[in-house]
Amino acid sequence: MIAASRPVTALLVAITLCSAALAADATPIKQAAVASVDGHGKDLIALSDQIWAFAETALKETRSSKALADYAAAQGFAVQRGVADLPTAFVATFGEGRPIIGIMGEYDALPGISQKAEPVKGPLVEGAAGHGCGHNMFGAASLGAAIAIKEQIAAGKIKGTIRFYGTPAEEAVGGKLYMARAGLFSALDAVLAWHPSDRTQADATSSQALVDLIVEFKGKAAHAAADPWNGRSAVDGLELFTHGLNMMREHVKPTVRMHYVIQKGGEVPNVVPEYARLWCWLRDKDRVGVEDLLKRARAIAEGAALMAGVESKVTVQSGDWEMLVNLPGERLLEANLRWLGELQFTAEEQEFAKKIQKATSVAEAGLVTKMRPIEEQEFKGGSTDVGDISWIVPTLHLSVTTAPYEAPWHAWPVVACGGMSIGHKGMLYASKTLAATMVDLFTDPKTLSAIQDEFRKKTAGVTYKAYIPDGPPPAPSP
Repeated sequence: MIAASRPVTALLVAITLCSAALAADATPIKQAAVASVDGHGKDLIALSDQIWAFAETALKETRSSKALADYAAAQGFAVQRGVADLPTAFVATFGEGRPIIGIMGEYDALPGISQKAEPVKGPLVEGAAGHGCGHNMFGAASLGAAIAIKEQIAAGKIKGTIRFYGTPAEEAVGGKLYMARAGLFSALDAVLAWHPSDRTQADATSSQALVDLIVEFKGKAAHAAADPWNGRSAVDGLELFTHGLNMMREHVKPTVRMHYVIQKGGEVPNVVPEYARLWCWLRDKDRVGVEDLLKRARAIAEGAALMAGVESKVTVQSGDWEMLVNLPGERLLEANLRWLGELQFTAEEQEFAKKIQKATSVAEAGLVTKMRPIEEQEFKGGSTDVGDISWIVPTLHLSVTTAPYEAPWHAWPVVACGGMSIGHKGMLYASKTLAATMVDLFTDPKTLSAIQDEFRKKTAGVTYKAYIPDGPPPAPSP
């Protein structure tokens, strides 16, 4: 583990004093839930740091999942492990009856971005994975909020059921899609999630829909010098496909994003390659736009194969729906952010952030502490399998500052901050906001009803179907 830049005890005291000063008008139950996060703060930081150090990628989060599930079990939750045929997925439940409120946690890392908890680029383990999206904090904070509610149920202050969902492989496979197909979210009255960010806000803008494709070309091998006329190059087909896709960029809406990596492109230059493979993601602001992109990409693959004299195959292996924003739910989150007050960072933490910004050539603005109101938010992009869940159950989503403003995401700066006090503070703040909001959902039936009414109105006439093939989830990549 990486130690915080300030002692953990001092960090927790500072956050506790801030919360206590602002909690005068809170209900005793909400005060107790927030206090619970403080009470478990050392453990939550330790869990986050442990998962940060494990840095396990999609479907390989064996130790990360176990750490969270074991801690939930130790706190009195009934834990189902390996749900939905996903060995690293689990559900932890406490209580009985309605309402049934869920909260989601993630814990998968990204390949190749290992980083020390330092403000200059330097891998902890060369070539290894790192938590460049902050999922080490995501899982720990959400579990902390679930424990806070569990304790109020156990004390007889709240009635109902709390469920924590350990959801793997958000970055590459979409573990929530398989959990949803298994019906694990169907009984919920509402579900919450959050995400580490460079800003703090109740998220009232949607995410991008996405479709995840494998595009393959099969040709005929031949000697590249002796008889190339007998060969048909699969790489020619792949290159024609990427050229066509890139030509399409001029003729799509500004909301579209298209990106790919070439996974297989021949073995040696003197053999006409008979196989080529490309991994491609197509995104737009909603799934209607994505379906149009998919149709056009299929046609480009067919045309490329025809020109190269090879065969093509397009396989949809996953994807995400756009987030269905629930405005009453987001206003409830925002109210609790205002109640908690601004997230505070020390001068040393701000300097740490500015060093990262300098190293990555962005404005040295430091860490954003002011909450961004719903009315001032703009669409930023990105996709998540939380979006799929938002079409199954009313979903409330939160972002909290854990990294420098405008520093690169899915990159070393996020890893660095996630392993020290900046990430720790944001994580505990998120946990408190989520816990306070769940108290409202459990104790205020009118608010929960308004959230559910909004969901029913927006989903009327919509049939949800995930972008995943039939059959079991994929095996972890080598």
